[in-house]
This record gives sequence, structure tokens and C-alpha cells, in this order.
Amino acid sequence: MSANLDLSSVEVRERRLKSIISYNGTAKDLSDKSKSKSLNIRERSYGQCSDCAQGCGQVISYTIRGAAVIEHSPIGCSAPAVSALGINVANKARGLPPQKTNVLSTNLTEKDTVYGGIEKLNATVREAKRRFDPTAIFVQSSCAAGIIGDDIESATTALQEELGIPVVPIFCEGFKSRIWSTGFDASFHGILRKIVKEPKKKQPDLVNVFNFEGSDTFTPLLAPLGLRVNYVVPLSDVHQLEELSEAACSTHICETLATYPANALEKYYGVPEVKAPPPFGVKWTDEWLRDIARITGKQDLVEDYIAREHERIKPELEAAKEKLKGLKFYIFAGDSYAHSIANMLLDLGVDLIGVTTLHHDQLTDGGEESIDSLGNLVNSHGDVPNFTVCNKQPYQVYKILTKLKPDVMIVRHMNMAVLGAKLGIPSINDGDVNISAGYDGLARLAERLYQASKAKKLFQNVAAHTQNPYSEWWLSQEDPFYFEGGHQ
Repeated sequence: MSANLDLSSVEVRERRLKSIISYNGTAKDLSDKSKSKSLNIRERSYGQCSDCAQGCGQVISYTIRGAAVIEHSPIGCSAPAVSALGINVANKARGLPPQKTNVLSTNLTEKDTVYGGIEKLNATVREAKRRFDPTAIFVQSSCAAGIIGDDIESATTALQEELGIPVVPIFCEGFKSRIWSTGFDASFHGILRKIVKEPKKKQPDLVNVFNFEGSDTFTPLLAPLGLRVNYVVPLSDVHQLEELSEAACSTHICETLATYPANALEKYYGVPEVKAPPPFGVKWTDEWLRDIARITGKQDLVEDYIAREHERIKPELEAAKEKLKGLKFYIFAGDSYAHSIANMLLDLGVDLIGVTTLHHDQLTDGGEESIDSLGNLVNSHGDVPNFTVCNKQPYQVYKILTKLKPDVMIVRHMNMAVLGAKLGIPSINDGDVNISAGYDGLARLAERLYQASKAKKLFQNVAAHTQNPYSEWWLSQEDPFYFEGGHQ
């Protein structure tokens, strides 16, 4: 349940966290069963689509400023590099200068699967050094490289000695895990092994915030406590990663993304992990601020700060609750962040009629119950009905949506919003997670939900001109989890 940096690759989530990709029940039932680790991954006899752990590894490594990435793979595995072209939209939102995404592929072929691809890897790494002069080079192992059995660990060690910069292996082969988020862990594992350095000094006012590419909303949230934010890993540079060990503490926007590196930093470098739920919703923000204040010695400031914020935001939240009254909401998002959205909606007093997460971890890295986001949700607001786990299977979500008929759907990934739109359901993408953090974030989310609800006629027009591809047989089935054997 904790990091082991002596190993070249991270232990996959199925074994480390007892993760699952299918469940149908309620939030409390799932939380209770998770405490006894009684759920297992069930075989699916039909799957419409899937994602890959290598893609989650790319989300982390592509966005490190000044670095280069080598995809030790067939050229098709580099397709996500196209999406990285939008990274400067995120830089603008954060107030950072533009950056380049430096990606090369070893372009493994059928011949390489027979004779090996290490020579191609060596040549590509050297070409990346010549072409980009990067501060570090990340080498991602693909399914093909893993099947071949190329000794990437030895190759990158030798190349690091030759080139004089970190050459970081990331073992994120897609076939190793059905939980895509294992790819996040793989990238962080490589960073912790090859980039992070022993602290030269401690920075008692610095807080590591593991997040995606969101806006700079944590700076104003922590500034009243006299604290600075070190945003990692997207948009950060190698120097920032080297100094992760110097921070006063580490926190994250969701348990799924970064309990692994936060736990490792505590274990190996003594950087405390914030043991409170992430700051989404009023009570969770309170608890998060208090734990950071406890760690950083700011207890004399935090209670007055929280009281002022409660008083300031109260009228806006009361007005938001009134505007959202009577509307039914449904959430479809990644594991822990779905729990955070649910907590925000229930803080707003709305009717949350269902939640679907993309996977579920029955444990947390380090085994801390206080950062178990599902347990915190149940403890804060009680049970949530129609709570399901589905790894982004549109045919299942279609059935869930047609049964529940929400007024508004909230998703975390842009390509999932279309599922609601095709059924006439206004859908918003909470893509910039940071803007929903803290007290103001809750008010911002409430306004976005209200505006989405006013667009129902537009979405109904879209649905009227949309034909879904499902057969009459599937439409007649009651159970969305028919291909997983029904309810657990």
C-alpha cells in the first residue's frame, strides 16, 4: 500500500489498491465493501471502448517544461501528442509563458518485435538530446516494448551517464493494468526515482499541489496563511520537481491522481501529506485548510480566515441553492474527483440522483482513511443512490441516463459530455478542476450548473437530430451491467 522506489516499476492498482472497474449499487454499500476489500474485478464479455495507462503517463510527462519524451512504441502510440499542442491554453490560464512539447517515437515495427528495439531507443534518445537540448528525457515503455522485453532500465541508466541529464524510464505498458490511472503512478514513480533530490534546505512556506492543468486558484486560497504554491506536475519544470522534497507538505486535487507521490514524499523525504479531503465544498475546504495550518504552524491564522470566508460567501451560496432547487443532477467522472463533485453538489442542497466513476480504489496509498474520498463523502452527506463504476462504456452510460433522466450532467472529460447531449441533457465539463476549488469555487460551479440548466431547449434540439447506434435488444434490457453478470 506504499511506494517502493527500489523497484524499477510501480505495482499496478489492481494489486496495490484492489481497484475495480465495475460496480452497481449505492455509495455507502461500495464504501462498506471497500473496507473489507471484498470486491474483485469482474470479466466483461463485451467492451465498447477503453483507454490506456500509457495515455495517463503521457498526461504527466508531456507537460514538463524543458523536458523531452521518447515513446518506445509503434508510431500510433504517439497520437496523444497532438492533444499536447493545446498546452499553451493552460499556460495562459496559469499566467505562464508558452512552452514546447518535445516528443519523439522510436517507431517500433514488426522487425523490431523480433530483433529488439534497444538500438532504436538509444538513437532516439541521443537525437532528442541533440534536437531539443532538454533538461531531462522521459522514456515511456509501450505494450510492444514490454512484449519484446527490451531492457529499458539498463539502457536509460547508461544513457543518463553518457548525456549527463536524467533519462527516466516510465513503465506504463497498457496491458499491465486495466486501471488507466496506473499510468499516473508510473510517471510519478519515474520522477521520484530519477528527478527528485535530497533537500538542500527546507522551505517552510512551500506547499506541493499535485494537479492537472488548471488555473492558479490555489495561490489566493493559501496566501492568507502566508504560504506559497508549488504546482506539480503539469506545467512545472525539472528544477521544481527536484525540489519536491523541500516543501512543507504535499496535497492534491484528488486521491486518484496523486496519493502515490504524496505518500512517497512523506515516506522517503519526510514531506507530510495533507491527510484531509481535497478543498471542494465548504466543510472539506475547512478541513483541508486546518490540516495545512497544523502542518505549517499557521493555526493562529486559520480559524479567523475560515470564519471570514464563511461570512463572505454565505449570501452567494444561499442564492445559488435557491436557483438550483428542484433540479436533478448526475455525475460521470474519474474516481476521486467524482466524489468531490458530489460533495459540492450536496453542499448546495441539490438532488443528486446518481454518480458513475471510471474506476474505484478500495484502498488509498498509505492506507489513510482520512483521505478516502468516498468514505468522506458518505460521512459528510450520507448515502448516494444509483452509484456505479464503469470504465467509460457509452452503451452502459446510455442506459443509466435514460433511466435516471437528470436535468444536468457534470463530466470531468470533454469526450463524455456528448453522451448527455445526444439524449437532450445539458452537460458541462469540469475540465479546469482548480476553478472549483475552495469557497469561491463552489459558487462558480453553482453558477455554471444554473446556466447549463437554462440551455435545455438547445440540447433537446440536438437530441431530436441524433440517432444512437444501439439495437432494440439492448434498449430492451433492464440492467446496464448485463455483460458483467448483473449486480454485485
